[in-house]
Amino acid sequence: MMRQYELVERVTSYDPDADEALLNRAYVYAMRAHGSQKRASGDPYFSHPLEVAAILTELKLDDATIASALLHDTIEDTDTTKAEIERLFGPEIAELVDGLTKIKRLDLVSKKAEQAENLRKFMLAISRDVRVLLVKLADRLHNMRTLEYMPEDKRRRIAEETMDIYAPLAGRMGIQWMRDELEELAFRQLNRQAYDMISARLAMMREANRELIAEIEAELKAKLAANDIAASVFGREKRAYSIWRKMERKSVSFEQLSDIIGFRIIVDSVEDCYRALGIVHTTWRMVPGRYKDYISTPKQNDYRSIHTTVIGPRHRRVELQIRTREMHDVAEYGIAAHALYKDGTPAATGEGRHQVESGAYRWLRRLIEMVSEGNTPEEFLEHTKLELFQDQVFCFTPKGRLIALPRGANAIDFAYAVHTDVGNTAIGCKINGRLEPLISELHNGDEVEIITSKAQSPSPAWETIAVTGKARSAIRRATREASRRQYAGLGRQIVQRAFARADKPYSDERLAGILGRLAQPSVEDALAAVGRGELSSLDILKSMYPDYQEQRLQRMSRARKEDGWFGLKRAIGLKFRAPDGRARKNAIPIRGIKGDLPVKFAENGGAVPGDRIVGILTPGEGITIYPIHSPDLKTFDDYPERWLDVRWDIDEENPERFPTQIQVRAINEPGTLARITQAIAESDGNIDNIKMIRRSPDFHEMIIDLEVWDLKHLTSIISVLKNVDAVNSVSRVNG
Repeated sequence: MMRQYELVERVTSYDPDADEALLNRAYVYAMRAHGSQKRASGDPYFSHPLEVAAILTELKLDDATIASALLHDTIEDTDTTKAEIERLFGPEIAELVDGLTKIKRLDLVSKKAEQAENLRKFMLAISRDVRVLLVKLADRLHNMRTLEYMPEDKRRRIAEETMDIYAPLAGRMGIQWMRDELEELAFRQLNRQAYDMISARLAMMREANRELIAEIEAELKAKLAANDIAASVFGREKRAYSIWRKMERKSVSFEQLSDIIGFRIIVDSVEDCYRALGIVHTTWRMVPGRYKDYISTPKQNDYRSIHTTVIGPRHRRVELQIRTREMHDVAEYGIAAHALYKDGTPAATGEGRHQVESGAYRWLRRLIEMVSEGNTPEEFLEHTKLELFQDQVFCFTPKGRLIALPRGANAIDFAYAVHTDVGNTAIGCKINGRLEPLISELHNGDEVEIITSKAQSPSPAWETIAVTGKARSAIRRATREASRRQYAGLGRQIVQRAFARADKPYSDERLAGILGRLAQPSVEDALAAVGRGELSSLDILKSMYPDYQEQRLQRMSRARKEDGWFGLKRAIGLKFRAPDGRARKNAIPIRGIKGDLPVKFAENGGAVPGDRIVGILTPGEGITIYPIHSPDLKTFDDYPERWLDVRWDIDEENPERFPTQIQVRAINEPGTLARITQAIAESDGNIDNIKMIRRSPDFHEMIIDLEVWDLKHLTSIISVLKNVDAVNSVSRVNG
């Protein structure tokens, strides 16, 4: 275990002004607080926070962060309180330790919904101070290094979480060495056979190529020195997981890989980078398509370097990375290599505290913005993973603005990367001056111009086409808003007509005053609820005018008497029952479409048992049954005397199927219809008719006439269809 003076010496070696007394106090306090606690390995528990602090010294972090690493488990695992930490070490360290404690309590190894919510809280915590993230990554790295002492099932869960979240997060923060080690340790747990196989092959290759590597290094140094370029050259061997991932991605064997060993050339200036590139390319033949200039166009985590591959000595492929020493520091240490904590102790408060506008931090801020935009934690988890796992392509706007996108992204993703409003109003695009579909995949160097129209709104089908989390989130949000506006418009018409019939004044201001009674957050939401059938106009009337119900019943009673309603009831001999089976004055039981009563179901979707239903009397034709949410009912708003309260009276011993309609929107590709019909058949649904409505070359809609047993059966079929990969959306007609 590292001694106290060794830790202090590590920090002062890169920060001579570090507060040695603070580090000594934190060391002693944490060691005493953890006392005789042991880890699963049997080592003293204090060895863990000490190793975490040691890892952070490799990132050359400030003394406050090192002290926080030493103390990061004290609140969680000992009797220490935040107040005591603040009293002894100050508010800055207390906040850091408290933030780490909250994150520690978030068990990310859990069910998907819980994991998503915990990840959301995690991102919010690190958005306040990015040092919380750096300590957490170091904490995870040491836990992965000692994972063999954990039970096997827990080892696998922790390794999966590391591979899914922490390793990509370290990469996005630009800390490449940490990402490599986290991936390597997780890979060893998740696929030990593949790890051992590749490691053995690497060991054999290392021994066989020892002389070749030394020869290439010497030749590169000599060529550069002959041209007055001071450079460090060293070979590097790719890790087992990186090799395994490339073998899977390219479907090749180990022997077919040509870039297992690469070389780095470290020079003093950007000018020397390009001079070195020229020397390499004029000495050896370049491999076409293997040149990338990340100095001119850095990655989003601020990585800068020139990559190229040449046919070098002994006709072997040689992969080269050329960069300056500063670029090398950023490539290895990422966000920690910036002057975040180098210029004295940062202020403990303030909006931009510790925030340098690096690409990595901009990405982190954008990810935090998605926390508020995601409708559910699951959406946030989906978007986060999409953002974490990506290789990049670089495209340009017509004005030369650089847009970095994940590989496989299309013009829809580009439009949303420019601005959300551009994406929402996109109707087409030009790629390198040629009109192309919005679904066109983009490539490095493409110039993309998005054509927009204010009359356009994004199609819900775009969500399955878009690649980036930002685009998917914006499309989903715009779709929800469009649907909400549509329902709110319908709800407003229903409410205004209901108030007009009741001869009562209506205003949004008066509706705003009763939102609490309706459990609605806003006027727009209340009207949308009416439009969706979740809230009736009568509920609003009764809330605004409590005496309205009695007056309405009196008018209905008079209207029915005048129309001979009661005589009609006696003539056709209808039975009236309450839901509990007792006689009820106002309800007409129905037995379905084949009963003896003059009853039929409305067209456009019908009704199924489980729906709330309404009967509409048509003299001479009988009763038509509508679901309570049917928009067709607005036709009868001005004829309240024709409305009849009805209910289901189903014979359970002789079940019947009932007609309904669903609308399905699906990707336009071969086999889609077959998968949809098969899913319905396997769910015991009976298809009467399918009507196809082609909307665009990319997707189509269909109206399917179904027969189902009841509402539960219909809901089950809709749920199954939503899980068909080619289906974008499923909804009930008049639903």
